[in-house]
Amino acid sequence: MSQSPTAPVTTDAAKPIVVMKRYELKYLLNPQQTELLLGGLQGHMCPDQFGLTSIASLYYDTPDYRLIRSSVEKPMFKGKIRLRSYGLATDRSPVFLELKRKAYGVVYKRRVQSTIPLVKKFFDREGDICAGGQINDEITYFRDYYETLVPSCLIIYDRTAYYEPEGELRLTIDRNPRYRTDELDLRVSMEGISLLPPGHSILEVKIQDAMPLWLASILSEGKIYKASFSKYGEAYRQQLQKTAERKQYDV
Repeated sequence: MSQSPTAPVTTDAAKPIVVMKRYELKYLLNPQQTELLLGGLQGHMCPDQFGLTSIASLYYDTPDYRLIRSSVEKPMFKGKIRLRSYGLATDRSPVFLELKRKAYGVVYKRRVQSTIPLVKKFFDREGDICAGGQINDEITYFRDYYETLVPSCLIIYDRTAYYEPEGELRLTIDRNPRYRTDELDLRVSMEGISLLPPGHSILEVKIQDAMPLWLASILSEGKIYKASFSKYGEAYRQQLQKTAERKQYDV
């Protein structure tokens, strides 16, 4: 397990309410592919002003893991709800409740700034997540549809975000992705169990339309291929495997 320093809020995090619609393409990188990609980004993209940022996302699910069980089956429509912090959270620091849905490869995200005590009240059905409006209604409907949503898994990683100065292309590299299923609290630590082998990372390309040719050329040169990978899904798979191994050992 590893400890990562806290980091300031990113540009996106500074927005109290956000609605996003985009394509998100994921790739798994080994250390050599990461170095090739970073070299190719020069002259095309710039890291954001905050550099390496430690992010923690607390996923909510039903007690029988209905959301993640459905997600790993790769349906055409799927949804997740999570609470995100940038660095260790406190009761007063901003956190971001996100409803993320995917339909036919397009990602739709609803995002609301709040605090941990207010989010707890929301899931306890003691108040709205924001002052009314469509986003409040969508997130509330999702909560009520699944009846009981509780913290189920904490995903942590160290992200560097890149942007295209004259365009809409966004790209992130997530290093040291890790998880835990105990101490499900954004205020505790940034420690977790590794999701990938040492040195491997996750590339996410976020586009509105087509990928630029220069980036496609880098990916082709590095034999970097799209991967169907979910951090929460991989954590769930690893936990299932550990449970199965324990049962086999007990027998």
